[in-house]
Amino acid sequence: QVRLVESGGGLVQPGGSLSLSCAASVSGFTFVTMGWYRQAPGKERELVATITTSESTNYADSVKGRFTIFRDSGKNTVNLQMNSLKPEDTAVYYCRADSRSRRVYWGQGTQVTVSS
Repeated sequence: QVRLVESGGGLVQPGGSLSLSCAASVSGFTFVTMGWYRQAPGKERELVATITTSESTNYADSVKGRFTIFRDSGKNTVNLQMNSLKPEDTAVYYCRADSRSRRVYWGQGTQVTVSS
């Protein structure tokens, strides 16, 4: 059973920074793509950033230049460094991992609140 465990959410003031981490409870297994999605109240879940095993990245336009995604494929971990946070970044952030067999795994989510 694959589990994704997220950590690092919390409350931060506008302009501040947070770092999210996600670790998969599996070894000897590499996910093709890992990434972060978020869901704000009353809105659909949306892509934030993804990264492949070849380190190819994809970012939502709203976070480009502010967020950075990086991973350690050997350890099946993915991190999201979030800088210059805005109130509209407030959401539950979910880690996602896609296997070679196209199975999709989700973490339980971690709350990020940007407020003064």
